[in-house]
Amino acid sequence: MGTIANQEVMDKIAVNFRTEGEITELIPFGNGYINDTFRITCELPDGKEKKYILQKMNVSIFKNPGELMENVMNVTSFLRKKIIEAGGDPDRETLNVIQTKDGGNYLEVDGEYWRMYIFIEGASSYDEVKTPEDFYKTALAFGNFQKMLGDYPAETLHETIVNFHNTVSRFADFKKAVEEDVCGRAKEVQEEIKFIFDREDVAHIICDALEEKRIPLRVTHNDTKLNNIMIDDETGKGLCVIDLDTVMPGSALYDFGDSIRFGASTGAEDEVNLDLVSVDLELFEAYAKGFLEGCGGSLTDEEVRLFPAGAKVITFEQGMRFLTDYLQGDTYYKTSRPGHNLDRARTQLKLVADMEDKWEEMEKIVEKYSAK
Repeated sequence: MGTIANQEVMDKIAVNFRTEGEITELIPFGNGYINDTFRITCELPDGKEKKYILQKMNVSIFKNPGELMENVMNVTSFLRKKIIEAGGDPDRETLNVIQTKDGGNYLEVDGEYWRMYIFIEGASSYDEVKTPEDFYKTALAFGNFQKMLGDYPAETLHETIVNFHNTVSRFADFKKAVEEDVCGRAKEVQEEIKFIFDREDVAHIICDALEEKRIPLRVTHNDTKLNNIMIDDETGKGLCVIDLDTVMPGSALYDFGDSIRFGASTGAEDEVNLDLVSVDLELFEAYAKGFLEGCGGSLTDEEVRLFPAGAKVITFEQGMRFLTDYLQGDTYYKTSRPGHNLDRARTQLKLVADMEDKWEEMEKIVEKYSAK
C-alpha cells in the first residue's frame, strides 16, 4: 500500500483502538499471505515509544471474524493466566488483543474487519528451518503451547474453517473430484489416483481415534510453521506462538504431523525432481524430541504412539487436497505454472511413500524419546 492508503488506514482505522500515546507511524509489516498487516508506533507522554500490530482479517478465508476473535480472546486470556502463574511475561509470551474504543475485540469499517495486538519487542520470526536446532526450538514452543492448553475445554472453540483436518471428508471430496473429472485430467494422473485410493484407511486413522475417544480432543494450532513462533532475540528460545486464526478443536497429531510434513521434507513443496524429496530423519528426530519435551508429559501414550501416523495422515491429506484442486481446475491454491498443483501433490505422495519405507525407524525414534 502507498502512503496515502497508509494515512487513510491511520485516520479511519487505527485511531479507533485503545492505543497509548499519539500515533506517529503506520507502515506495512511482515510477509504474511492471508492478512494485511501494519506496525504502528505511538509516542508516549514521557517520550518513549510503544508499538502495536494492526491487521485486516481475510474474510474470504475466515467467514466469521466474530467467532474467530472469540476463539483468540478466550485462548489468549487462558494462556495469560497460565503464564502469570508460571512467573512468565504475559505481554511477550502470548498475543494481547487491544480493544476498540467502544470495548470491542475487533473493528468493522466498510465491510472490512480489523484487529490490533501489542507488538512483541525484542523478538523475531524466521521463514525457514536452517538447522535441526531451529526445528527443535519450534517443536519445544508448539509442544509448550499444547501443554498450557491441555486443560482448556477444546469443544467450546469455534471451527474457523469447517472440516479443516477431517481427512475422511477430504477423501470424499477427492473421490467426488475423480468421478466428476470436470477438466478431463483424471486420465493423466491414474497412478496418483490409485496411490490415494489404495490408502483410504489412512484417511480414517486420526478421525476414528478421535471419534472412538482413543485420543482426546485438544486445542490445536493447525499452522505449525517456524514463522508462527516469535524467537527471543537475546536467548534464541521460542517465546510466543502467534497467528491463532486456525486455533480449533482437533488432535495434537494434526500439529505434530503438519510440522513434519512441512519442515522435515528434504525438498520444496512443489519440487519437480521427486528424487530430491524424502523425510529427513534427523529433522524428524529433532522435532519429536522437542515436541515431547514441550508437552511435558501432557500427551497420552496413544497420542505419542501415533506420532508417525500423524505425520503420514497430514501429508496424505495435503497430497489429496493438491490433487483434488488439480482435478477441479486449480480453483483453490494459487498456481504459477501449468501442473503446479500436480507437482505439489506428487511431492506429498512421495513423502508418504518415503515415510512408509522409514516407518520402523520413525517408530524407534518416537519410542526413544517417549521412554524418557
